[in-house]
Amino acid sequence: MAFTFHQKIKFRQCDPAGMVFYPRYFEMMNDTVEAFFENVLHYPFAQVMHGNGVPTVQIEAQFSAPSRLGDDLDIVLGIKRIGTSSLDLSYQALCEKEQRFTATSTVVLIDDQGRPTPWTKKIRGILEQHAEGRN
Repeated sequence: MAFTFHQKIKFRQCDPAGMVFYPRYFEMMNDTVEAFFENVLHYPFAQVMHGNGVPTVQIEAQFSAPSRLGDDLDIVLGIKRIGTSSLDLSYQALCEKEQRFTATSTVVLIDDQGRPTPWTKKIRGILEQHAEGRN
């Protein structure tokens, strides 16, 4: 079951030509992950960051069409794989029905020493319910 995060393109995200400056898409992806943690896992980053962290360790993106100031994007987040402490994610950004970018990333839950730490049973259960390919 995919999670969708709505993002209206703002002036601060655009270059002088009025198009999204591509690094801002990475910020949007992180905003999507943060919203997923808060709204689906009920584990907001404000809580995660007390002794843990969820850094991105790998990311790959393809940009298909520019987004412009005022566009409304729906960023669809999917769970591709759940590891012991990692999570492989997919992203698809759409403006109406036009694809703007696709991406994949891996995030890892770490402890306060920066070492991978396993997902709790509760969090893993919720992740499994939202994983792609689940009926």
